[in-house]
This record gives sequence, structure tokens and C-alpha cells, in this order.
Amino acid sequence: MSQPGNFLGGFLLGTVVGGVVGGVIGTLAASRLSQSDSQKLDSGKTEVKAVKKRPLKAAPSEQTIEGARRGLEDKIAQLNEAIDDVRQQLGAVNGTVKESDRERSIPSEP
Repeated sequence: MSQPGNFLGGFLLGTVVGGVVGGVIGTLAASRLSQSDSQKLDSGKTEVKAVKKRPLKAAPSEQTIEGARRGLEDKIAQLNEAIDDVRQQLGAVNGTVKESDRERSIPSEP
């Protein structure tokens, strides 16, 4: 570290040389892989499978959206009840139950 100029120069030289060597090795490996793949296709040992296309889904109708919304509202209500029960149980364990904890977090619809 007594020669900071040599450190920076060596680092940059190493980066450039490493990039060149890595690029050459990567190019050679890629060319060999592509040659072996083309030989397999020529010899008939490998079959090319057709890709199945998925059909396009139709836009959801108003009824399915409404049904999903109602189902989610029911699940949310169940979760809120479970949360309230746990709050009451934990409050009873700690010895304090607040009145605000007993209220439902989301009021039910009329």
C-alpha cells in the first residue's frame, strides 16, 4: 500500500485482462455447445416438442366479479371475528380487556 498508483494500475490491468480471457473462454464454450446441439438435431436423436399455446381467457363477467367480492367480504368478516376472539383471550390473560378491543374492527352492513 506504499505505492497507491501501482495498486490502481494493477487493478485496472487485471480487470481488462480478466474480461478478455473470460470473453474468449465464453465464446469458445458457446460455439462448442452450439455445434453439439446442431449435431444432435442432424442425427435425429433429439426431438423438438411443439409448444402448446394456452387459450386466451375471456374477460370476467359482472356476476363473477360480484361473487368474488362477496366471497372476499365473507372471509374478511371471518378473519375479523377471529382477531377479536384472540384479542379477548389475550386481554383476559393479561388481566385487562379494553372496551374498544371488544368492538368489531369493520362494522357489519345493515
